[in-house]
Amino acid sequence: MHAGLTSFLRTRAELSVVEPGELTERDVLVVHADRMTPQVAAELRGEGVQARVPKVLLAGEVHEKDIVTAVECRVVAVLPRARTSGERLVEAVLSVVPERGLLPTELVGRLLETVRRLERAVPAGRGAGAAGLTAREVDVLRLMADGCDTAEIADKLCYSERTVKNTVYGLTNRLNLRNRPHAVAYAMRAGVI
Repeated sequence: MHAGLTSFLRTRAELSVVEPGELTERDVLVVHADRMTPQVAAELRGEGVQARVPKVLLAGEVHEKDIVTAVECRVVAVLPRARTSGERLVEAVLSVVPERGLLPTELVGRLLETVRRLERAVPAGRGAGAAGLTAREVDVLRLMADGCDTAEIADKLCYSERTVKNTVYGLTNRLNLRNRPHAVAYAMRAGVI
């Protein structure tokens, strides 16, 4: 298949086929594979210039779990081999520019859902919401770090003492922290206070 694909691409006047060692950052790498395997992922990752060029993957089978790996390897277009004509492949190669890419329609939704799931699972950045803490928990932890007791925290935040205690219990239990000083230390290490 590799020889046939190369021969086909060489017949196209709008494309210039180069050897792998001659790739520049302005080129697009076309990779053909039956399915995503560790060897294919290693080929997609590549080294040097090959690691940085955008890639078009022509695949026999494309699964949801493979899309994230492909995107990490700078694959900007994934084309199912059975449904891709020669014209479609050429169009994909020519359309590859920064910030653009092509994925099978049925996989776009799955990729977005995977990204959303990862965003919910991995806290982003610093500040409120970081380290898996709610804004209320961060406020309580800041006042605890300032040496305030439960009554003072409740007064300053206009919460009941029961709400403050429940907040502290909830975060220490959820994060497997031993006590209030441990919770404050956790928040300091996470950079939220």
